Amino acid sequence: MHPLPKVQTTEVRERIARFQAKLQENQIDGAMITQNVDLYYLTGSMQNGLLYVPQSGEPRFYVKKSVARAEFEASVPVEEMGRMKQLGERLRSTFGNVKRIGIEMDVLPYGLAVRYLGFFPDTEAVDVAFMLRLVRAVKSEYELNQLRIAATHVQEMVAMLPQQIRVGMSEVELSAQIEHALRLKGNIGIYRMRGYNQELCLGMVASGEAAATPTYFDGPAGGLGMSVASPQGASRKTFSVGEPILFDISTVVEGYIIDQTRMAVIGELDEELTRAYEVAVSIIREAERMGKPGVPWQDLYLKALEMAEAAGLQQHFMGFGNDQAKFLGHGVGLEFDELPVLARGFAQPLEKNMVIAIEPKFTFPGRGVIGIENTYVVTKQGLKAITTTPEDIVRIPE
Repeated sequence: MHPLPKVQTTEVRERIARFQAKLQENQIDGAMITQNVDLYYLTGSMQNGLLYVPQSGEPRFYVKKSVARAEFEASVPVEEMGRMKQLGERLRSTFGNVKRIGIEMDVLPYGLAVRYLGFFPDTEAVDVAFMLRLVRAVKSEYELNQLRIAATHVQEMVAMLPQQIRVGMSEVELSAQIEHALRLKGNIGIYRMRGYNQELCLGMVASGEAAATPTYFDGPAGGLGMSVASPQGASRKTFSVGEPILFDISTVVEGYIIDQTRMAVIGELDEELTRAYEVAVSIIREAERMGKPGVPWQDLYLKALEMAEAAGLQQHFMGFGNDQAKFLGHGVGLEFDELPVLARGFAQPLEKNMVIAIEPKFTFPGRGVIGIENTYVVTKQGLKAITTTPEDIVRIPE
């Protein structure tokens, strides 16, 4: 049908098997999956429809649009969805009456949930979102390869920055040049987030006091943005000598998102901001050492808090005042906010091949945001960086 590369059937089958193991472990008879990223993960096709995954046996993908494309792309049987009333009858006929049915309660709209649950009257609804996200958190070699390719694209882009940044250049101008370069390398330009009302484009290109402007986005840096209708990220503010320029940027390869932050300055940073950067680097080095299979997710965050406090920077860590973000890192993959979450209260253990973006940052109101971010894969020896861009602050001559 088209020349785009497809996800291998063996890859999809392995994902389904791991999800079905979770269903069996939790005594859930089957799951109805509707969110586009979860559909893509479990079928290999991001078409509009409903995937029914039984506890064991063959899933079926009931597609509203486009059936033709789903038939070409998907690695599971595809059927036309047809009318909703008839779909319910078909599901019961194929999979029988079930006692416990899984749905994605974190993303499925209430109205649709009521409609879909009506397919199986008197059935207990169970949230399978977290268990599916746990399956997705452990990456295959195929997935890691996509992330590695994305990391090379970001590295190549960062290498061009010294020739681009100049006094008087606006944040949005630099952001547009970065977006252009990454787009030509194949970036799809869509940064998917699971969190309700969380949106993102490219990431963050911000400088000085604009970078330290707080916003609704659940992260340590806000950005002034271009409008109150989208109050985050790059603005029309121009770069000045001696202020920190933060570029927290992403790119996407075959749906997989890499996340990385580096710093630049025209001239030199002052002593306090330079020291804050050194502390951020020391935190990320400690996270690399700690991040081994079996270590609770929250331990890396709690250690980072200790280090920020020891450095006298706790009030600036991951934001400022009431706007501080309460995490150190987050999983990345097909979505920007995957598991694991390195935050207090998450006692789940790290597992081999989980992928995490770790981003210790310090916010100084009126002055800027300082920090670093790498994307890592969990190994037996600790965290291994997928991002390979040099960590030195990019210094631009005045």
